[in-house]
Parts: sequence; C-alpha cells; structure tokens
Amino acid sequence: MTDRTTYVSLAGVRGRGWTDAMVRDLLGTPDVQGRDPRRWSLAPVRLYLLARVEAVERTPEFAGAAELSRARSSATGVYAERRRAAVLTAIRTEPIEVPRLPGPELERRAVRHRHLLGARSPGTPGPGRERAVRTAGVPAGSLVRWQVSYLRHALARYETLLDGLYGETGRGEAERLLRRRLYEAIGAAYPSLARECLRRIAAEG
Repeated sequence: MTDRTTYVSLAGVRGRGWTDAMVRDLLGTPDVQGRDPRRWSLAPVRLYLLARVEAVERTPEFAGAAELSRARSSATGVYAERRRAAVLTAIRTEPIEVPRLPGPELERRAVRHRHLLGARSPGTPGPGRERAVRTAGVPAGSLVRWQVSYLRHALARYETLLDGLYGETGRGEAERLLRRRLYEAIGAAYPSLARECLRRIAAEG
C-alpha cells in the first residue's frame, strides 16, 4: 500500500495556499487517484506527492501564480467593501413608505395575517374559519404585536436593498440597520406601536 505520509491531499494543498486553478495548471494530474479504502465515499481521493508539491512551490511560476491569486483576492475584497458601503448608504437614505390604514382596518389585517401564519401549525382553524376575522377579544398587547408584525411583513420589499451582500461581508450590519429603519418608520407612522417597535429594535440588535 502506498505510504500516504509522503502525500498531501487536495485539501492539504489548498491549505498551503494553492488555488484550484494553481493545482490544475502547476500540478496537473494527482499522483494517486482512486477510492479511499478506509471509508466509503463517492468522491475519489486525490493525493499529490509532497516532494513534488514542495519543488513546484520553489519555482518562479508558482510565485507568479500566488501573487496573481493574492491580487485577485484583494480586488475581490475591495469590491465587497465598496458594495457593503453602497448598500449601507442606500439603506440609510431610502425613504420608507409605511402603509397608512385606519385603525380598525389595520387591526383586521393584522389578525388575519396572524391567522394565516398560524394556519401552518397543527390544530389551528382551517381556511373557512380564517375568513371570519374578528379582533374582539384579542388582548391589547397581542394586537399591538400582531400589527407590528403585519406592517413589517408589508415592508418586506425593502429586503431587496440587501441584494449583493453575502456571507459575513457587512450582511449582518446591513440587516440590523434595515430592521431598525423599518421599525422606526412603523413607529413614526403609528405612534401607538412605537413602544413595541423600540422593544424589537433592542431585542433584535
């Protein structure tokens, strides 16, 4: 059996700073390729002779490819930072238009929205019962929460402002800023809901 201590896996090569393109162009075909006899896996094992990897790492070709990879990574980082800044600016300046509804209509829609969400859970009223929306008897605190939730749902279109942000590059910061702006807009449009909006801003960061 091959002495595996003299070989490095594709993951190991990547850990040494190689990109897949560098592996393809500078190393080419793996020195050992096949199934790992120690465990079942659909993915073939690809092993590279460590001595060959180290020899290539000492060549000018490797140095040039590594420098190009670093430059591309840096450019990607610059683009991501610019995109993050642009998205944050857009979120800060975008006018938030909250639907203005008469109190009874907002309450009716909020209760219906709540029932529609609850309909996904076992033991909740069926579609026929959902049509008969009644606000009477709903605790005031619950009704306030449901109204804020409904209005937050009605403003979901503003989530498109986050387009283009992925992973950790400013995504969390942008989401928190957007949530705060939406809740602040709801609280400004409906002062009776402002306290609940402030509570959510604090709770959701």
